[in-house]
Amino acid sequence: MKGYVFHGAGESAWEEVPDPDVKEPTDAVVRVTAVTICGTDLHILKGDVPEVRPGTVLGHEAVGEIVEAGSDVRTVRPGDRVLVSCISACGRCAYCRQGTYGQCRGGGGWILGHLTDGTQAEYVRVPYADLSVHPLPGAMDSADAVLLADIFPTSYEVGVLNGRVRPGDTVVIVGAGPIGLAAISTARLFSPERIIAVDLAPARLEAARQLGADAVAEVGETPEELVADLTDGLGADVVIEAVGVPESFELCTRMVRPGGHVANVGVHGAPATLHLEDLWIKNVTITTGLVDTYSTPTLLRMTAAGRLPTSRLVTHTFPLDRMQEAYDVFARAPDTGALKVVLGGEQHEVVAVRAA
Repeated sequence: MKGYVFHGAGESAWEEVPDPDVKEPTDAVVRVTAVTICGTDLHILKGDVPEVRPGTVLGHEAVGEIVEAGSDVRTVRPGDRVLVSCISACGRCAYCRQGTYGQCRGGGGWILGHLTDGTQAEYVRVPYADLSVHPLPGAMDSADAVLLADIFPTSYEVGVLNGRVRPGDTVVIVGAGPIGLAAISTARLFSPERIIAVDLAPARLEAARQLGADAVAEVGETPEELVADLTDGLGADVVIEAVGVPESFELCTRMVRPGGHVANVGVHGAPATLHLEDLWIKNVTITTGLVDTYSTPTLLRMTAAGRLPTSRLVTHTFPLDRMQEAYDVFARAPDTGALKVVLGGEQHEVVAVRAA
């Protein structure tokens, strides 16, 4: 088969790789019909994630069809159309038993495209399939479903829920890329008083407005002053960091109010300064996190009901074999206007109902 292979910092290629097969009785093999590219994949290509070894197929988000299932897989079978989650869960370790699947110690966690071959390929082996794939409801389009593999649960869990967004809050989201835009969409579920988006790119700020941001600010326009003006000098109740660079994290800590929350979602490849000389007295809560994907079933139901604008984030589509071109478009987002790129993405309008 073909897959998109990481060969070291700055080196990757769409090339032939061995076909995956079932190695453990809890595995499933999925034929990939839709896949997307994550900002984390760009971090890997830059060398920011040293655990990824050269020769690894990248990708951790996909929609596809089960073609083979191990003898212990109970919830899906060949022919089922599924969402492949970015997180695999053994279901047995102490972390999995409390729903913290991202920290799985039984061989799961974030492994696809990280510690094992990932989804940016024609086929992928998914460990612990019973807890790591989700049957897709109804006639949900692949472009809607594939965004629920990572960015929507990540934004919702690590950003909105960890940040404890509440009705009436002022929420600032630094970074209006896909994660930031998904955070805007899911923060709105909690009826904040206002959502402010901060970014470098005017096109992304316009997308933030369209998805529900009440105010936007370019980084060079001193967003701290805008937040202060809108909150009578108090600061934001919740600030979500969705970029992953030191400057954006430090900006977040300057905009949060006393007693507020800073929820870091961005993947950081360099140290950031924590100004405790200013923050120690402010009762600020700072959270970090890897998504657990415990919210994926809820988000699937909400998307099926039309409550989340998932596919509105998709700006570019490609055939699967144009992976390198898709990466180039996504990596040059300020020039191309890319938010999310989807490869494959076949539509399904007929639902197969199987007997109990």
